[in-house]
Amino acid sequence: MLVVAALGGNALLKRGEPLTADNQRANVRTAATALSAIVRAGHQLVITHGNGPQVGLLALQGAAYKPDEVYPLDVLGAETGGMIGYIIEQELENALDHAQPVATLLTQVLVDGRDPAFGHPTKFIGPVYSRDEAEARAAAAGWSIAQDGEKWRRVVPSPKPLDIPDMRVLQLLLDQGVIVICTGGGGIPVRQRPDGSLIGIEAVIDKDAASALLADKLSADALLLLSDVGAVYSDFGTNQQAAITELTPDEARALDLPAGSMGPKVEAAAAFAERDGAFACIGKLEDALALLQGTTGTRIRRRKA
Repeated sequence: MLVVAALGGNALLKRGEPLTADNQRANVRTAATALSAIVRAGHQLVITHGNGPQVGLLALQGAAYKPDEVYPLDVLGAETGGMIGYIIEQELENALDHAQPVATLLTQVLVDGRDPAFGHPTKFIGPVYSRDEAEARAAAAGWSIAQDGEKWRRVVPSPKPLDIPDMRVLQLLLDQGVIVICTGGGGIPVRQRPDGSLIGIEAVIDKDAASALLADKLSADALLLLSDVGAVYSDFGTNQQAAITELTPDEARALDLPAGSMGPKVEAAAAFAERDGAFACIGKLEDALALLQGTTGTRIRRRKA
């Protein structure tokens, strides 16, 4: 079975933890143990991951530069993809006793430069500021800003992923039995110029949407969306909350879920599960193999058993 496993932010940093290299490595080591169980069970594995905290850290460091010296988001995305991929790659190799090759692929993801998201930036990135400071930085750097709780932050576009130009390289690696870490942080956003060449663009792509696109283009059997939440819940946060064990794509889309957390995961899972024979699972990272086996979490597929 070909499995695409998308690691949520807790794979690198648990809620409330400082963003240190040691904390990230310790959390990735735990993730690698769970992922290695999938490989040991005989499945082929592709790994994707988020990068929100790491991009925020690089953006904070970049704030020390003059406005015309700040690196664009596509470059920051590439930097975080390399950094996070390196840690996952190394810890997974260790967990597998170096019995199978693992490689990180910096992955371009094509978006439409005319996507409506570019006119309505919504994705928070970077540090928080007072309103006055945020407005001053926005004026100097040309940012869009929005209120985030009591503070203000930069917001950037989050366009829909359309294609993955690096699929040929990815398929070559998979054909050689390599475990591939790719599409980090939703991939490096690029647009196509009139002459057909690609160029980076200021945006961030939803990691779950990009993972679903990747899994579909690979004709993967399963998409695992892994986080620190055990399942999709009805009446979440109330005394009546209950785990939902199975959904069809239509049932999943009908749920009223938060746009900033479970909503994108369920939408991505439903989109992938439209294909006959494919299924998506949402659940805890440490339960990765059990999710694949159908003994925990929420499974989304076209036909119920």
